[in-house]
Amino acid sequence: MNKNEKLLIIPLGGLGEIGKNMTVFRYGDDIIVVDSGLAFPEEDMLGIDLVIPDMSYLFDNKDKIKAVVLTHGHEDHIGSLFYLLRQVDVPVYGSRLTLGLVEGRLKEYAVSDRNLIPVGPGDAITLGQFEVGFIRVNHSIADALAVYLKTPLGTVVHTGDFKLDQTPVDGQIIDIHKFAELGNQGVLVLLSDSTNAEREGYTKSERTVSEALDEHFSSAKGRIILTTFASNVSRLQQAINSACEYGRKVALLGRSMVTVITKATELGYMTIPEGVLIGVDEIGRYPENQILILTTGSQGEPMAALSRLASRSHRSLELAPGDTVLIAANPIPGNERSVGRTIDALLRLGIHVVYERSSGIHVSGHGSQEELKLILNLVRPKFLIPVHGEHRMLKQHGKLATEIGIPKENVFIGENGHVFEFTAETGRFAGKVTAGKIFVDGLGVGDVGNIVIRDRRQLSKDGVLIVVVTLDKARGCILDGPDIVSRGFVYVRDSDALIDESRKIVKSVLERFENQPITEWAPLKAGIREALGKYLFAKTGRRPMILPIIMDL
Repeated sequence: MNKNEKLLIIPLGGLGEIGKNMTVFRYGDDIIVVDSGLAFPEEDMLGIDLVIPDMSYLFDNKDKIKAVVLTHGHEDHIGSLFYLLRQVDVPVYGSRLTLGLVEGRLKEYAVSDRNLIPVGPGDAITLGQFEVGFIRVNHSIADALAVYLKTPLGTVVHTGDFKLDQTPVDGQIIDIHKFAELGNQGVLVLLSDSTNAEREGYTKSERTVSEALDEHFSSAKGRIILTTFASNVSRLQQAINSACEYGRKVALLGRSMVTVITKATELGYMTIPEGVLIGVDEIGRYPENQILILTTGSQGEPMAALSRLASRSHRSLELAPGDTVLIAANPIPGNERSVGRTIDALLRLGIHVVYERSSGIHVSGHGSQEELKLILNLVRPKFLIPVHGEHRMLKQHGKLATEIGIPKENVFIGENGHVFEFTAETGRFAGKVTAGKIFVDGLGVGDVGNIVIRDRRQLSKDGVLIVVVTLDKARGCILDGPDIVSRGFVYVRDSDALIDESRKIVKSVLERFENQPITEWAPLKAGIREALGKYLFAKTGRRPMILPIIMDL
């Protein structure tokens, strides 16, 4: 061990937010990346499809990256991997189900899957100066893993997303003994899931959902439409079990739902009796009380199947009074309004909608306060970095740690890009690296930045006014125009006086430039924007985007 070497832990995503989880561990010239997730756009990110971490630090140090390690198969942990692997050729370690979900996505992005290496609980591998091991945990997806990294300076434990489920649907209980064993050996740093740090007590077992589903399946008279995260394999299995018990056929709506269930069944994580699955086009052949439809759209995504059903724009299916929709998921923070709109639309159609947490058809996949404290007591780390949560959640997790005896100065509440530097005895904040949000818009990655988003917000708020003028640049005289086109600002035919006065203002600006050579258009355009902007704001109180278009003949 080089006495001058330090262990660096650098979160590039997942701190102060829900989603796009990504953490860098660096010792010397060796880097391990844990998770590579995405986040879904907030309402003010107009036109944006996905949000991924800024990976500049990794691209600048790609020759040092030994591997990417995945904790589980949720999009907020694997969704940006494809963008990373386009530029970084390294092995990717994860559980069989996690890599099964990754493999399908890699094909979509035309990225090779030759570097996917399956691991399981109890496995340990050496990657440079790191020994990386895997621990079974419970979450809302099968095959979830915690990760520990043994370094020359000490051991780091990263819980991933977890809860302590004493009766998991798949029978695979969290390996608390391994956490305790690592704690007895000594843990330098713990990074722990903070999503439910504000919630008291314990999180209910996933198995309790079965009882609630049975209750709704037994009382429903028509079709049942259940929506949840496509990756929640345990929830989907329970729904299919209830369908079998009550004699219902199962149809799948949504590409991700089909993909996940197909892959989970192929790998043995789901069991579906023969003859239960039917195509969407076969639904009409069966009585309505013999149909269960599993669909995407639990977060109110506009293009997801449930949203299109609610707006009656789905090309293959139409809902009707008598149908029951079960929303077996809570809205991700930021999605509450879109989920609410979907529920309202369904209710207007006369659909019976079950969506409240008290209904019992959803339980969280994240541990609550007592579970977080148990892990802290088992691991007994010297230092804690709360991860995976908004800032208030990280703060509350830190408070829990101090309550069980971890010194306040040993709890690091960080932000994305913070560099945490550790020796065998000390820990400190050691500066920042580039971190933030990269927007994915269509095929473009990072080509839409904050300035473009700002322009889109202005356009959505006040619209645009286009001023078209044809000039003779050499003589500085007007040949045609100005013509004014309004989009999203005012309706031209109802605003004759405003448009006429706007033309006069533009002409007055142009007249100042008459009879003098014009070497460049920038001063002329700036003059039009300034004069017209002042007038329009005085008359309307709005600030449309003003785009002068000058043609030279």
